[in-house]
Amino acid sequence: MRDVADITYITDDSDAIASSVTLAEDGTMDRVPAVTLAIAKRAGANAVDVAHDTLRRVDELKGTLIPDTMSVAVTRDYGETANEKANELLFHLALATVSIIVLVWVAIGFREALVVAIVIPITILLTLFAANIMGYTLNRVSLFALIFSIGILVDDAIVVIENIARHWAMPDERTRTQAAIEAVAEVGNPTIVATLTVVAALLPMMFVSGMMGPYMSPIPAVASAAMIFSFFVAVMITPWLMVKIAGNAKLHGDDGHGGGPLGRAYAAAARPILKTKLRSWTFIGLVLLATFGSLSLFYTKHVTVKLLPFDNKSELQVTIDLPEGASVEETDAIAQAVADVVLQAPEVISVQTHAGTASPFNFNGLVRHYYMRNRPEMGDVQINLTPKGDRDRSSHEIALDLRQQILAEVAVPEGSSLKIVEPPPGPPVMATLLAEIYGPDAETRHAVAEKVKTAFRSVPFIVDVDDSYGQQARRLRVTISGDDLEYYGVAEQDVFDALAALNGTTTVGYSHRGGGRPPMPIEIGRTKDQKVLDETFLSTPVASTTGGTASVVELGDVVSVTEELTSYAIFRHNGHYADMVTGELAGDYEAPLYGMLAVQDAIDAMDWGDLPKPAIKLHGQPEDATEPVLLWDGEWEVTWVTFRDMGAAFMVALLGIYILVVAQFGSFKLPLVILTPVPLTFIGIMLGHWMFNAPFTATSMIGFIALAGIIVRNSILLVDFIRHTKSDDVPMIDTLIAAGSIRFKPILLTALAAIIGATVILADPIFQGLAISLLFGLISSTLLTVLIIPAIYRALRS
Repeated sequence: MRDVADITYITDDSDAIASSVTLAEDGTMDRVPAVTLAIAKRAGANAVDVAHDTLRRVDELKGTLIPDTMSVAVTRDYGETANEKANELLFHLALATVSIIVLVWVAIGFREALVVAIVIPITILLTLFAANIMGYTLNRVSLFALIFSIGILVDDAIVVIENIARHWAMPDERTRTQAAIEAVAEVGNPTIVATLTVVAALLPMMFVSGMMGPYMSPIPAVASAAMIFSFFVAVMITPWLMVKIAGNAKLHGDDGHGGGPLGRAYAAAARPILKTKLRSWTFIGLVLLATFGSLSLFYTKHVTVKLLPFDNKSELQVTIDLPEGASVEETDAIAQAVADVVLQAPEVISVQTHAGTASPFNFNGLVRHYYMRNRPEMGDVQINLTPKGDRDRSSHEIALDLRQQILAEVAVPEGSSLKIVEPPPGPPVMATLLAEIYGPDAETRHAVAEKVKTAFRSVPFIVDVDDSYGQQARRLRVTISGDDLEYYGVAEQDVFDALAALNGTTTVGYSHRGGGRPPMPIEIGRTKDQKVLDETFLSTPVASTTGGTASVVELGDVVSVTEELTSYAIFRHNGHYADMVTGELAGDYEAPLYGMLAVQDAIDAMDWGDLPKPAIKLHGQPEDATEPVLLWDGEWEVTWVTFRDMGAAFMVALLGIYILVVAQFGSFKLPLVILTPVPLTFIGIMLGHWMFNAPFTATSMIGFIALAGIIVRNSILLVDFIRHTKSDDVPMIDTLIAAGSIRFKPILLTALAAIIGATVILADPIFQGLAISLLFGLISSTLLTVLIIPAIYRALRS
C-alpha cells in the first residue's frame, strides 16, 4: 500500500475548527484547540444549583477523565448570572421594604412603622404562595413584580394606619378600639374600590399576545395578587396590630381634623387656585396644556419609542458570513483576525472562535437559528466580558465600539458580512430591522430587495445590513460527452468511478480496537488540498477499449468543464415566497420605528425606473403579491403586537375602573372627574424619560397602565371624602380645602411608598422604563391630583 498511497492516522476529519483565544502576558494571542460542552437544565430545575453541581463534578474529574494536559475554562455560567440577578433583586426588595418602614416611622410614628414591618412580610409571603399556585417560578421578572408590588401593597395598610392614627388624635370620648373600628369603616368602601381599580388596571395586561405576553405576565399576575392580599391584611390584621402595638401609645400631636403641617401646606397652595372660578379654569387649562406639551416630546424625538432597551450582559457575539464557496480555513482566518481586534478591549476576558460549526446556542440562537450555522463559509466569535460590576462601560457601549474597530481593521472578501450581535433583552427576533420583500417572481423580488438594501445603507444609524438570498457562488460543472465516450471506447461508469475516487472518500474496512471502543474506519481518498479541478485532475487516466485493445485516455478527453453560477437561496414565510433584508440600529436611534421611517424616505427619494416601487405594509402578510410589497417584521412586529395589546388592555382597564367607580358613587359623571388625573401622569413620565435619555419601552407602558389604577385610587379617596363632608352650611371652597388637607397626607405617603419601590429598580436597564414611569408619573400626578379635582369641582359647581 505504501507504494501507491500515503497512510496517515487522522484524529479529526470534520470540516470545522474551534479554538479558545486569550491574550498572553506579552500581548500576543494564545490560541489553543477547544471543545465546548454546553449543559442545559431541565424544566423546573434551579439554574444556580445545576451550574454549581456541574462545576463541582468537573473539578472532581480533573486528573482522571480530564487529563492534566487539558485545561478547563468556564466561558458562560448562566447559573452565576441568575444567582447574581436574584441576589441583587432580593437586596432591592429588602431595601424597598426598609425604606417604606422608615417612611412610615418618620411620617406617622414608630409603632405604626412596626405594624408596617409586620404587614409587608405577611403580604409578600401570601403573594409568593399565590405565584406558586399560578405556576410562576422565582425568576428575574417575578422578582421585579415583587419589587414593583412593594410600593403599592402597603397602600391600603398606610391608608388604614394613617386614618386610625388621625381618629385617635381627635378630642372625643371614644376608646382606641372603637375609634379604630370607625376609622377602618370610614375608608373601607373607598379602599375596596381603590384596590379593585389597581387590579382592574393591571389584570388586562395578562392577556397581551405575542412573545411579550408570557415574558411580562408575572408582573400583572403577581402585582394583582399582592393588591388583593394587601387589602385583606389591611382591614383585618392591620387594625388588630394597631390596637395591640400602638393602642396605649402617646397620641399624635397633629390635629385630627386639620391634617397637620402637610394639610396646612396644602391649604396654602390650594386656596389661591380655588379662590375664583376663573382661576380654577386657568389652572385646568395650564395643566391640559402641559399634558399635551409633554406628549410633543414623541414628535420631536426627544423621547423615542422602543420595545426594550439594551441589557448589560457579559457576552457578545460576532457572526461571520463569507461568500458561498469559501473554505473553512478562510473563515477561521477571518475569525482569528476578529479575535485579535476584540482582545485589545480591556473588558474582554477571552474569545472562542468557531469556523464551519456553530457555538453552543444561546438566547440568540434559539430564534435566529444560529445553531444551524454549519457551512464552511460560516463562523462566529463568542466574546466573554468581565462582570458588569468590574467595568465602566455597558455591553452595548462595548459592542458599538467593537463594531467600528472590526469594520475598520478586518479585511474581508467582497460580499462578506460581519455582524456584532448582542443578547436580546427580551423576546429575540431574526433582526432588529427586517424587511420582507414579496413580489410576482424571483427576479422582481431580488431587484426590489437590492434597492431596499441600498436604502438601508443610506441611513447612517442602520448597520450590519444583510439579506437572505446571498450571492450566487461560482460552480464548476463536469459534463460527460457521449460522442467522446463512443469514440474512445470508454464506459460511462468508469468515468463516474474516476470522478468519485478523485473527489470522494470510500470506506473499505474497519480497524477493531477492542475494549468496547468503536472501530476506526479505513478510508481511501485524496487529501483536501488535492481535491482541486485542475490539469492534474483532468489528466487522470481512464480505461479504454478502442478497437478491442485495452488502453487509457485522459479524463479531460471525455468530459468538458464549464463554469456557472449557483441559484439563489429560496426562502418562504408561511408558504409565501419572500426575500429578506436585515439590519441593526446603532447611533442616533436604536428603535426599528425610526429606521423604518428613514428607509421609507430613502425609498421615496429613489429613481425606480421601470421597476415598480414596493407598497409598504406594517402588519400581516400581503394576500396579493402581483405587485412588490415591503412588509416590516423583526422587532417592529413584536413592538406592534405588544403596544397594540397593551393599548387595548389600557382601554379595558379604564372601562373596568369606570364601572367600579359608577357602582361606588352611583353617578355616571363623577367617574369622569375621578379619571381626569390619568393623562396627567404623562407630564412626569415624558419629562422623566427625557431627563434620563431613556426610550419609552414596553415596561414604561406597564408603568403607565399601573399608574392609572394607583392615581385613580387617590382620586377615589379624595372624592369620597369631599362627598361625605360637604354641607350646605359650609362654603364649597372650604369643603374642598378641608378634604384635600386631611387626605393629602395618606395620598402623599402611598405615593412615596410606590416611589420608593420604583427608585430601587431605576438602575436596571430593562425595567428602567417602568421605574421612570412610576417615579416621575407619581410625582407629577399626585401633586396635580389633589389640586385638579378640587379645581374641577370649583369650576363646574357653585
